[in-house]
Amino acid sequence: MITGVHHVQLAVPPGSEDRLRAFYGGVLGLEEIPKPPELAKRGGAWFRGPGVELHLGVEPGFRPARKAHPGLLVDDLDALAARLRAAGHDVRPDELFPGHHRFYADDPVGNRLEFLRPSG
Repeated sequence: MITGVHHVQLAVPPGSEDRLRAFYGGVLGLEEIPKPPELAKRGGAWFRGPGVELHLGVEPGFRPARKAHPGLLVDDLDALAARLRAAGHDVRPDELFPGHHRFYADDPVGNRLEFLRPSG
């Protein structure tokens, strides 16, 4: 029986770790967590925040996901949108999900991310 989600993995291109650390750690405020030594040799990075863990795995021939994405719950959607815009990221509002306020943004390598909070 499935009891939860441990993590979501996103593919990233080789050599992108510094840009992704600045985004996921700096802009989004997630904590980078150490990868096990054997996995660290593959590159990428892992991040954790309250209730979420994201693993960024290096993929040769990387192409960003345009439809697939994690949906990340946020307590202050407006503040995060402002932080993303201040860091030069496009924020695309979308009110098509009943019962939620949300927007989409891309990470520095083009992966689609959804940020949302329940309305009401």
